Amino acid sequence: MTQTPEDLTLDEVRARIAPILPHHAAFDGWRPEAVTMAAAETGIDPDIARLAFHEGAMDMIDAWFASVDVGMTDAVAPEQLATLSIRRRITSLVEARLALLARDREALRRAIAIMAMPQNAVRAGRLGWRAADAMWRAAGGDTTDLSHYSKRATLAGVYAATLLVFIDDESDHYEESRAFLARRIEGVMRFERAKARWKGVGGGERLSLARFIGRLRYPAV
Repeated sequence: MTQTPEDLTLDEVRARIAPILPHHAAFDGWRPEAVTMAAAETGIDPDIARLAFHEGAMDMIDAWFASVDVGMTDAVAPEQLATLSIRRRITSLVEARLALLARDREALRRAIAIMAMPQNAVRAGRLGWRAADAMWRAAGGDTTDLSHYSKRATLAGVYAATLLVFIDDESDHYEESRAFLARRIEGVMRFERAKARWKGVGGGERLSLARFIGRLRYPAV
């Protein structure tokens, strides 16, 4: 049975409104007005919607990014990823996120500015970690050793840097952003191939998952 707006929990209200919020935040900012407009669009009581986002802008941005996590996994099927190298899996997942964010770049620009505020640094870091974790899980990186943390931390940094290029990218199909991402990943692979040759163990795509992301923080110049 289909739920009516009155039957939704606050978490469900957040999930239903979240994908619509950036359309209004682009004009009204990440403020209560955006929540009110999004609630009206979905038939949800504005007072309930505002209660669901009672912590303000970061609550709204958090919910939007959570919807992007879901959209990413829907856009790139596991069976499709399974046919790709690790390098291509990571690239495909980041590009899927960019495609989901493309129509809301002004809202993304405003969100990045809010997350950059000192009082939001901790929560912004958690959101970056969550995005990286979602990508690694989709890519098959479910290890629980120390590399679990380093892989996610470095991928979060690469993703954040790519977003900064993306919000000002006026090239066709965001080719500059894709090229930036490719350069970062190629720099890592080149470093790992050289290190592997030095160690005499071979290189290329046989490099381990852990070493690949563990070196993303050191892009070639």
